[in-house]
Amino acid sequence: MKIGREEHRTQSISASNSEQIVVRGLDLVDQLIGKITFTDHVWLLIAGALPSDAQRRVLDSTLVAIAEHGLVPSVVASRMTLAASPEAMQGAVAAGLLGCGSVILGASENAGRFFEEVAQARQASGAPLDDAVREVIGRYRAVKRAVPGYGHPLHKGYDPRAKRLIEVCEEAGLAGQYIEIAWAVDRLLPGLTGRNLRMNVSGAIPAVLLDAGYPLLALKGVPLLARTASLIAHLLEEQSRPIGFLMANAGAAAIDYDGAAPEGFTPDEN
Repeated sequence: MKIGREEHRTQSISASNSEQIVVRGLDLVDQLIGKITFTDHVWLLIAGALPSDAQRRVLDSTLVAIAEHGLVPSVVASRMTLAASPEAMQGAVAAGLLGCGSVILGASENAGRFFEEVAQARQASGAPLDDAVREVIGRYRAVKRAVPGYGHPLHKGYDPRAKRLIEVCEEAGLAGQYIEIAWAVDRLLPGLTGRNLRMNVSGAIPAVLLDAGYPLLALKGVPLLARTASLIAHLLEEQSRPIGFLMANAGAAAIDYDGAAPEGFTPDEN
C-alpha cells in the first residue's frame, strides 16, 4: 500500500552541483557547517527551517532523555549481534533499532497520535478537556487498546524524565495544549483504569515536541536518533569489554526446555 500520492516527482530537502551543496535552501558549507549544532540540523532537515532557541532546547532535551536506559532490549540485541558479527557495527546498530516498535521507543509516536485524537475530539465537541480525554480513552478501552505513554515497569510512581522534559518546555515558554492534554490524561487515567498509570518519558516526548512545533509524523525518529548514539557507545564497549555471549548464555540458562525429547535426555545449556 502506498503511503502517499506520487503526483510530483520532486523532493525539497537537498540538492547539489559541482560547487555547492544546498540543504533546505541553505548553503551547507557557508551557512551550516561550524555554525549550527547537530540538533539544529535535525530540526532543519525535518521541519524545514532552523529552530528557535526554545525549540532547540526542547528537541535537545528529548534526545538526551531517551538515548540511554541500560541493558534494554535494543541494547541487548545490538551487543549480541556484534558478538556474533564483530566486523559489522552497522548491522549491530540496525539490529538494535529494528525492534523499536509500540512497546520500545515507538511509543512516543503512538502517544503523539493519541494526544492529537484528544485535541481533535476537544475541538470537534467544544466540550471541556476532561470530557474529551474520557471519550478517547473510552474508545481505546472499548477495543482493549493500551493508552500509550503511561505506565512504566521500573518507574512506578512517576518517570523522572517525563517531569523534567515538561519543566524544560515550560522554562522555554513553549508549553501549550499538548502538555495540558498529557497532564489531564495523567490525572484521569488511574481512575478510569483502576491502575496507577502515570506519564512516562514516551508520553512526555510527544507532548513537549508537539507544543514546540515538531511534526507529528516524524515523532518516531526522535527516539531512534537518540538511541543510535547510545548503541554506538555500547558497541564500542562491547569491543573492549564483551558481554554479548554472556547475555546469550544467561538467556539460555533462564529458559527451560519443555518440548519432546528421547527417554533419559536431560538438557544442559552450559
